[in-house]
Amino acid sequence: MAAVLGDATNSPPPKAPKAKKKGTKTIEQTYQKKTQLEHILLRPDTYVGSIEQSTQPMWVLDAKTKRIVKKQTTYVPGLFKIFDEIMVNAADNKQRDPSMTTIKVDIDRESNTISVANDGKGIPVQIHSEHNCYVPELIFGHLLTGSNFDDDEKKTTGGRNGYGAKLANIFSTSFTVETADSSTGKKLKQTWVKNMSKTVGEAQISTHKGKKDFTRVSFTPDLKRFKMDCLDDDVVGLLSRRAYDVAASSSCHGNGSLKVELNGERVPVKSFAQYVKLHDGLEPPAALEKLDDNWTVGVAPSDGTFTQLSFVNSICTSKGGQHVDAVAKKVCDFLAKAVKKKNKGQEVKPAFIKAHLCVYVDALIVNPAFDSQTKETLTTKERSFGSKVVLPDKFLKAIEKSGVVDRVLAWTKFKQDEQLKRKGGSKKMRLTGITKLDDANSAGGAKGKDCTLILTEGDSAKALAVSGLGVVGRDLYGVFPLKGKPLNVREASHAAIMKNEEVQNVVKILGLRFGTKYTAENIKTLRYGHLMIMTDQDHDGSHIKGLLINCLHHFWPSLLEIPGFLRCFITPIVKATSNSKKGPSKTFFTVPEYEAWKDSIGSNASKFSVKYYKGLGTSTAAEARDYFSDLATHQLDFDLLREGDGDLVDMAFSKKRVEDRKTWLRSLEPGAFVDYGVDALAYKDFVHKELSLFSVADNQRSIPCVVDGLKPSQRKVLFACFKRKLKREIKVAQLAGYVSEHSAYHHGEASLTGTIVGMAQDFVGSNNVNLLAPCGQFGTRIMGGKDAASSRYIFTKLEAVARKVFHPDDDAVLKYLDDDGQSIEPNYYVPVLPLALCNGADGIGTGWATSVPNYDPKQLIAVLRRMIAHAGDDVDCDETSLLATCAAEDVGADGLAPSYRGFKGDVILKKAGSYQALGRVERLDDTKVLIDELPLRKWTHDYKQWLEQQIVGDDKTTAWLKDFKENHTDTTVSFTVTALSGAKLDEAEKAPGGLLKKFKLESSMATSNMNFFDSGGVAIERYATPFDICKAFYKVRLETYAKRKAHLVKQKKGQVNVLRNKVRFILAVLSEELVVHNRKKAELLAQLVEDGYDAVIPESAKKPKTAAAAEDDASDDEEAPKQIEEPDDLRTLAKGYDYLLSMRLWALTRERVDALRGELSEKDAELRTLQATATTDLWLTDLQALEEQLDIDDAKREAGEARRLRL
Repeated sequence: MAAVLGDATNSPPPKAPKAKKKGTKTIEQTYQKKTQLEHILLRPDTYVGSIEQSTQPMWVLDAKTKRIVKKQTTYVPGLFKIFDEIMVNAADNKQRDPSMTTIKVDIDRESNTISVANDGKGIPVQIHSEHNCYVPELIFGHLLTGSNFDDDEKKTTGGRNGYGAKLANIFSTSFTVETADSSTGKKLKQTWVKNMSKTVGEAQISTHKGKKDFTRVSFTPDLKRFKMDCLDDDVVGLLSRRAYDVAASSSCHGNGSLKVELNGERVPVKSFAQYVKLHDGLEPPAALEKLDDNWTVGVAPSDGTFTQLSFVNSICTSKGGQHVDAVAKKVCDFLAKAVKKKNKGQEVKPAFIKAHLCVYVDALIVNPAFDSQTKETLTTKERSFGSKVVLPDKFLKAIEKSGVVDRVLAWTKFKQDEQLKRKGGSKKMRLTGITKLDDANSAGGAKGKDCTLILTEGDSAKALAVSGLGVVGRDLYGVFPLKGKPLNVREASHAAIMKNEEVQNVVKILGLRFGTKYTAENIKTLRYGHLMIMTDQDHDGSHIKGLLINCLHHFWPSLLEIPGFLRCFITPIVKATSNSKKGPSKTFFTVPEYEAWKDSIGSNASKFSVKYYKGLGTSTAAEARDYFSDLATHQLDFDLLREGDGDLVDMAFSKKRVEDRKTWLRSLEPGAFVDYGVDALAYKDFVHKELSLFSVADNQRSIPCVVDGLKPSQRKVLFACFKRKLKREIKVAQLAGYVSEHSAYHHGEASLTGTIVGMAQDFVGSNNVNLLAPCGQFGTRIMGGKDAASSRYIFTKLEAVARKVFHPDDDAVLKYLDDDGQSIEPNYYVPVLPLALCNGADGIGTGWATSVPNYDPKQLIAVLRRMIAHAGDDVDCDETSLLATCAAEDVGADGLAPSYRGFKGDVILKKAGSYQALGRVERLDDTKVLIDELPLRKWTHDYKQWLEQQIVGDDKTTAWLKDFKENHTDTTVSFTVTALSGAKLDEAEKAPGGLLKKFKLESSMATSNMNFFDSGGVAIERYATPFDICKAFYKVRLETYAKRKAHLVKQKKGQVNVLRNKVRFILAVLSEELVVHNRKKAELLAQLVEDGYDAVIPESAKKPKTAAAAEDDASDDEEAPKQIEEPDDLRTLAKGYDYLLSMRLWALTRERVDALRGELSEKDAELRTLQATATTDLWLTDLQALEEQLDIDDAKREAGEARRLRL
C-alpha cells in the first residue's frame, strides 16, 4: 500500500505554488477562514439583518404630537436590530426580578450615542471561574454566551442564541456597560471600542454601597457601516417607538407596567389599551382582555387588510407569527358561524374574515423560536407555547357586535355582485346549450321587446303550451319548462344561486344583467319583453308563481314596475257542465270560487257534471288551443309594483320574518279568492288571496293535529289500511298505490312510501307505537332509518295495536272529508290516548314549525286514568293536583318526561321545558371504556365516524383515542374504546360533564315548540306542556265517546226493532194473518205499512258520511233507526221491507221464532247495559285493552331480543 501511495512521512515538503498571473487569485485568497467576529461584520444580514437603508411604512413616534404614526420611513434594519437587542435585554430583567420598576432610554443625537438603563437585579460582578473573566465582560464581550442555552429550563425572555447585546457591541465604535451588584457590593464599568475588537483597559471595579442594583448600556453605533451620517428623524422616531412598545408590553405581565423614560420624560403608556389608542389610523379594540399573565389580546375591525400589532417576550414581532395566527384563527372560527348564519348558510373562507381584522397580541412564550435572528416572526407552534390561548365568550361576542361581521358580509356581497354581473345574460338572436328551450323565433332581435317567454311547471305543462302555440305561432312566443320549484333566492347562498341551473338558464334566456335597473326604454336590451308564468292552478302552482316574483323582486325590482312585463296564464281548475245539452257551462279558476257558486245554487248543483283539473296535464291539446284562442280570458297581467307590495313579497319569503308570517296567516279572510276577471292582478291580492292558500296548505301538510297527532299523509295511509282491513302483508309500493287511489293523495309516491315506512319503523328513537308492521328492512338505529330497503322489496300490514289505539266503533262518528265527490279520510281520527305525545312530531311549515319528543304510552294511560278519576267531565282540572294523585312509578317524580321505547340511557330535566338525553359509558380499566348506549337521535354510523376522527385527528381535533371495537347489533350499541393514555380519561372524568361530555354522549330536547292544529283544523296552537296537550285531547276524546255511545245505542235500538218486527212478521205469516203468497207486490207492501211494520234501511247500505252528513247524523233522533215514514215510490218502499220479505221459507217456523226471541232478549239486555254505561267507562275499557296489547307487544319484543342475543 505504501508503494502505491508513497510514504507520507518521507515525502518532501510541498513546494510553494508558482506565482499566478496578474488578476487571478491564489489558493489562499480563494479559500479563507474568518473568525466569528470577522464573519459577523462581513455578513451582517445573517445576524442583524440588512445594513442597507430601506424605505417602507413603519410605525414611528411623532416627536411633536407624541403619537405613533405610520409613515414611509427610511432606516437601516441592522441598526434597529442592535438597539432592539439592548431594549429586550432590559425588559427581560423584569422576568428575572419582578421588583424592577424603571427603564431609561436616552438618545443623544449630537454624539450619536444611545443609552439604556434599568433598575432591578444587576449582573453578578464576579469572576467566572471557567473563563477567568468577570461575568459582564463574558456576556457582553464574548460571542455565544448568555443564560438562555438550557432548553430544559422554561424561560419567557427574549434572548435565545447567545448573540444578543454582543451584536450591538460589534456594530458600535464604542460600547460601555455599567452594572451594580448589591449581592457582592461591587460595581463594574467596562468599555469596548472598534467593533468589540478591543477593550479600553481592564474592567473598572468599585465598591457599591447602595441596596439598589442597576445596569446601563451605552453605545455609539458604527454609522459608517450603516452608511449613515447621523441618527436622523426617521431613525430616532423608530427607536423612540420601541420605548413605547416596551412600556405597553410590560403592562401586560406581572405586577404592573414599567416606568419607561425617554430622554428624561416618562412615556405616557400605562396599559396596552392606552398604547393602542396612541396609534393613528388603528381602530380601537372592540374587545381587549388580559387572559392571564401570559396573554393580552385585542381585536378590532380593519378596512379589508389584515393588520396586527404583536409582541413576544417584549420583542416586537412586526410580521406576526404563530401567536397572532392562533388568536386570529380562534376569532375567525367563531365569527365564521355568525357570518354563515347571516350569509344564508354559506360559509366564508377564514382568510376572508381575517382580512377584516386588526389583531393585537402581547404574549409570553416559553423558549420562543423565530424565523431569523431579526426575530420579526414567531415560529414556535401553538402546542409549544407553554400556555393555552382561551378566548372567553364575552370577548368573542364583543367582536361579533363590533361591526366586523357586517364588513365581511358587505365585502362578500360586493364580490358576489361582481361575480353575478359576469354571469348575466346578453341580447343575442341564437341561444344554444339550454335543453328543452323552445326559443321564440324573434327573441333577441328587433322584435324581442314584443316576445313573451312562457315559463311552465314541468314538461307536461310545456306540451300544453306548445299545443297552444299552434294558434298564436312561434315568432313571438318561447317556452321553457321549470324543473320543480324555483330557488328562493332571497334566502339562498351566493354559491347556491351560482350553481342553480334554473336561475342561470332563465337569466340567459331573458338576457337579464345583474345590478341593472330596467326601465321602459332599456328593457329593449332584453331578449324577451314579457315573461308569462304558466303553472297549475293548485297551491303548489301559486307557490311557483310566488318564487318567480320573489326572484325578480330580489334582483330586478324595476322589472315589476314596467307595465305588461310580468303576466300569468290562468287555466280552469273546475269545469261544471250542465247535464242538459242546451244548459250552460261554468269555468272556475279557483276552488273557493267554485264552492261559493255551488253553495249559491243549492240543490241545482246536481244538474251539473263537475270535472276537476288537478294540473295542466289534465287539459287536452284541443283545450290548450281554446285557451290560446281566448288570451283575453286566460292571460292576466300583474299590476305595477305599488307601495307596500315589495314588503309583502319580502314578508312571504324572508327567513327573518317568521313572526310576520304568523300574523299574516292568522289575519287571512276565510274563503277569499283571487278575482281573475280584473284587468291587472295586484301583487297584494296575489299574496293575500293566492299565495296564502299555499302557505295554509303547507302548514296543513307539515303540522299535525293535536287530536290524533297525524299529518294528512299519515291519516290517508291509516284510512286506506282500515278500509282494506289490512291484516295480511302487502308491498309498501302497492299500498302506496292503494292509498293514492282511495284517499285522493295528490303528491309524489316517493313521499307517500316514505310516510308508510316512517309509520312502521320501530328502532330506538323512532316510534313508541308503530301502527304498521315492519315486514322487512325498514331501517335501523345504525343510520336512523336511512338504511331502509326499497319500497318494492318490503311489506307491511296493520299492527294489532292499531285498532286498539283507533277503536273501530269510532269510525261511524268521524267527519269524513270529500275530494271531488270521493269520500276520503276523516278530518282527524280520535285515538284512545294522545298519539301526538306517544310518537312525538316534527315538521316545518310556513311561519310555524313543531318539535315534540316521544312519551311513554303506559305513562300516558296512567295519566288519562287519573284524569278520568280526578276530573271526570271537567277538562279544566289542575295539573299539579292531578299529578299528585299519580303514582311516582307511573309518571316519574317530575311528571311526564320524554321517553323512547328501548332507550337504555337517562332523560333528565335541565330546566322547565328543556331535557337532556344521556348515553351510557363505563370505564373498564386505565385506558378502556365501554359505550353501550348513544344519546337519542345520534345514530351508530355517525358516531363511529366521530370516533374515527378522534383517532386520526385533524387541524381542529387533536387525536386522543387509539382504537375501538364494535360489538353492536341493529338494535343495540356496543363500542369498546381505547384511549391513547389513561391520563386522557382521568382528565375527562374530572372535567365538568365527565366522560359523557368527552365522548359526546349528550343531546338536548325541548318542549318549547310544541305546535299543533287544534281540533277545528284551522288555528295552530302552541302547547306549553305535555299536560296541556292531554287536556286538549281529553275534551275531544270525551265528546267522541258521547257520540260513539249515542251511535251504538241508536244501532242497538235498530237491531232490537228489526228483531221485534221479524218475530211479529213470522207469527203473522204462520197464523195466516198476513198472506205473502200469490199476492201483488204493491198490495203486500201496502198491508205492511197499514199493519205498522217499520221500513228500515240498514246502516251497511249507507255511504261513508262526509263532514256535513256527520253533522246531520249527530242531530238525528236517538230513539229510532233511519226509517221511511211516507214512501214515495214502490222501489224505495220495497227496499225498506227487504229485511222481512227476503227471509227464506225455512225461516218461517216456530223454531225460528224462538231463536229470534232469544236473540231479541240478548240485544235488549245489551242495549240496557250500554245505556247504563258511562262514557268514561267506555274509555277505561279501551285503555285496559290497549295496555294489555302493549304488554303483549313488549313481551314479543323482549323475547325476540333475547333470541338475537343468544345467537
